[in-house]
Amino acid sequence: MKISTSRYKLISLAAVALMLFLWKGLALYFNSDFILPHPERTLVKTIALFGESQFLLVVGATILRGVLGFVISLVFGVVFGILAGVSPDFNAFLKPILVVLRSTPVIAIILLALIWLNATSVPVFIAILTMFPFICTNTIDGIRSVDKQLVEMAWIYKVGRFRIAKEVYLPAIMPFIISGASSAMGIGWRAIIIGEVLSQPRYGIGTVMQSAQTFLNVDAVIAWTIIAVLLSYVFERIIRLTEKRIVVWRD
Repeated sequence: MKISTSRYKLISLAAVALMLFLWKGLALYFNSDFILPHPERTLVKTIALFGESQFLLVVGATILRGVLGFVISLVFGVVFGILAGVSPDFNAFLKPILVVLRSTPVIAIILLALIWLNATSVPVFIAILTMFPFICTNTIDGIRSVDKQLVEMAWIYKVGRFRIAKEVYLPAIMPFIISGASSAMGIGWRAIIIGEVLSQPRYGIGTVMQSAQTFLNVDAVIAWTIIAVLLSYVFERIIRLTEKRIVVWRD
């Protein structure tokens, strides 16, 4: 059952209000900024971060790593997914690799990456290995969703390969790719920041979060977490807007 947009927004605002209420209650209970600062103080700290001299460098570095990891994952995920979707042999070869990548704990990959790579490359490497399986798996599912009878009919009427790919395969797999990209982006941001926390590049949200934690600046840790959440939300919205455009294109 669908609900109206206004009611959906009200319910979402109620959830946010509940989280803030619980946060305020816990802050009053502990009554210590070293454990959990009050939400209004954290909000002031978050706003203050935007005015810091290195804010753009810190956020820009994390965004650059996230976008770079996402683009590489998208290209390889779509290409490998299409190959696995049309070739059962390649699918049998690729499946165990995807299972290993999805099953391996992120922290284990990060620890190995810290040995193999420099501090700047670790978060990008983690992002690729984290996001690639989502995009690749969804692309495979998209290829398998294509109506085989429609493809056979196109061959019978001697429709060109380019036209079949453009008008049959592409409209079918694009929603799957967008869905995979959305899931990948959500988990990818978390992996990138974890990688920054452990690898400590010169600039990055994870780097400043680790520094704030070292000096027990809990309000700064939460403030940077809020900024990370906002970044993830912005890119999620971009992907969803892209999806809406694709849906219109398909119609």
